[in-house]
Amino acid sequence: MPETLLTVLTSIAWPAAIALAWTIGEVAYRALSLPRISSYAVAGFVMAANQGGFLANPSGGPVTLLAHFAFALILFELGYRINLRWLRVNPWLGATSVLEAVSTFAAVFVLAKVFAVPLLAALLLSALAMSTSPAAVLRVANEIRSSGQVTDRLLHLTAFNCVLSVLTFKAVVAYWVVASAGSAFEAVWNSLIVVGASVGIGAVFGLAVPALLRQIGDADRNATVAFAVAALLLTALTLAFKFSPLMAALAFGLVARHRRVILSQAQSNFGTLGDLLTVLLFVFVAASLDWQAAPTSIGLALAIVLVRLAVKTAAATVFAQQSGITWRKGALTGLAMTPMSVLVIVLLEQTHHLKLYALDQVAGLAAIVVLLEVVGPLVTQRALIWAGETHQAGHR
Repeated sequence: MPETLLTVLTSIAWPAAIALAWTIGEVAYRALSLPRISSYAVAGFVMAANQGGFLANPSGGPVTLLAHFAFALILFELGYRINLRWLRVNPWLGATSVLEAVSTFAAVFVLAKVFAVPLLAALLLSALAMSTSPAAVLRVANEIRSSGQVTDRLLHLTAFNCVLSVLTFKAVVAYWVVASAGSAFEAVWNSLIVVGASVGIGAVFGLAVPALLRQIGDADRNATVAFAVAALLLTALTLAFKFSPLMAALAFGLVARHRRVILSQAQSNFGTLGDLLTVLLFVFVAASLDWQAAPTSIGLALAIVLVRLAVKTAAATVFAQQSGITWRKGALTGLAMTPMSVLVIVLLEQTHHLKLYALDQVAGLAAIVVLLEVVGPLVTQRALIWAGETHQAGHR
């Protein structure tokens, strides 16, 4: 009987965790105006087995596939909202992106070496710090219905620094493969070829799905399901071939946008499906962390969070006037790029097939992620409110 009860409790652990996280998120949002995703992360962290909770580490199971699928939907939406023609009209936006990503990498690497972090861990940490979490910025922006100059720049810079972070991360992983196995071919395969193949597959989906919708007709009614099903297939396909579902989903959305299939307001965020999967994604990320080693690295974590925030804010401010906004809005754009955690954990999950176990290589990562899981979305929310770009009652 006890074994039967244990089996039942284990089988309902994740549904129960999602229900609890959603409830906590709604209560915190309505009572304190806190971003829902911050509450999801706190709930997932508390319920994780590593912290004494009932959620076992989800790595490698069906929950992992669902988390990748949730992130693919978010990256598809981010890619769909990116306008590459804007780079031709306003090249200073591209200059800002390169400056903030490169300067973040350099600053975090120097700081990591000051704290005597080993070379591989320092490189991994610096590559991951370049990125902004697309899940966090998109969900916060959608939650408070934000739109305007800061919001547009935030989304574009997030997409660009995610790409640069993935490329750099793949290069660091390639370095590890060469150093440990001495195989240059494997190093190349796990960097540029993987990224190129992922982008190519995503682009094919971006061409094929809009074409299919035109043949079927009634795109407004069918687009949500069609894009969601395609994103699920794309995620499973890229994971099966050890490609990057992140890059594939971003390319899918980017190409689909330029095929002129218009998503209506009702289809934004993929509706209820997107909301549900967002809860799962943030609980998954928090449950993947192990806090046991974090207290010994809290100094490094705080230093990196502060340096990263300062560098991104300064870099977004430098070319603000040249790119058509005030210095104040440039600084607010940099502040809004604070979140980074979701991309980090999903990206690190993809290194398990290499036996790299990068989560264990990056000193202080758990502390950094926990800090930015909770604080990052709140900073993004406040930055967009201070920019005067929100359109939801109570957020002016």
